[in-house]
Amino acid sequence: MKKHMKKIVILGTVALLASFLIYGVVSDDTKYSPVGYSLKMDFSGEEVPTFMADVQERLDKEMITNMNYHTNTTLVIKRANKVFPIIEPILAKYGVPDDFKYLAVIESSLVNAVSPAGARGVWQFMPATAKEKGMEVSDEVDERYHLEKSTEAACKYLLSAKEKFGSWTLAAASYNGGMNGISKKMEEQQVDNYYDLLLTEETSRYVFRILALKEIMSKSDKYGFSIPKEALYYTIPTKKIVIDSSITDLAKFAKTQGVNYKILKIHNPWLRDKKLTNTSGKKYEIEIPTSGYNKQ
Repeated sequence: MKKHMKKIVILGTVALLASFLIYGVVSDDTKYSPVGYSLKMDFSGEEVPTFMADVQERLDKEMITNMNYHTNTTLVIKRANKVFPIIEPILAKYGVPDDFKYLAVIESSLVNAVSPAGARGVWQFMPATAKEKGMEVSDEVDERYHLEKSTEAACKYLLSAKEKFGSWTLAAASYNGGMNGISKKMEEQQVDNYYDLLLTEETSRYVFRILALKEIMSKSDKYGFSIPKEALYYTIPTKKIVIDSSITDLAKFAKTQGVNYKILKIHNPWLRDKKLTNTSGKKYEIEIPTSGYNKQ
């Protein structure tokens, strides 16, 4: 009997010690944070209220998911080295916080994705919203695939949302739930904060996914994603050719520029056909790589 009681005491002590290895005290005896990241987080300077039990759990879910989603998290870190230098100065130009580059990460994993609903590009614009924000969308030209122009359009949307809600967090949530959708929920539930809203699962997770990717990508070594600099994807140098007339055959045009059709399309994904019909004389800038495809 004594031996049995001794075993129970030992097992209890081991369990107690294990609990301290998994959780660490944050600010008092009642608040705990999973080892590996701090609960003191903000989005665009707006504090995340992790003292709320559900907020802490929702954040933890996205942190655990993305820390263990090795394939996608590794790829977005590698792509960010190529894509972020293009996005960051545009966000700064429009006065949109740098944190919003992580919104692009969760929208598309930084590739020109196509959603089942028809949203396209890194910023996942629907056709009507894209046109409303000044992008051309047709069978031959779809500027949702143009990183610079779609980033500018995203900035315009986010600035409008910030003006409407007075909060960058709610502006981010509205990118997924729509401005009208978020406004309606706020009115129905009589609250004025994203973290107090009961939303659809996707919109409820949305800001937490941004927060998790921001934390992991900005401190990648800490979370086990130690990728050598030479293994990151990089920007290929290009020159811009201004075109104000039609191109009847893009494959032939590519050859005149010293590249092939594949390379032309890689660097100009907004060109959606084999030709470019331009009867109005509109000026298009086509990027032609100046290196990166020939043996050194």
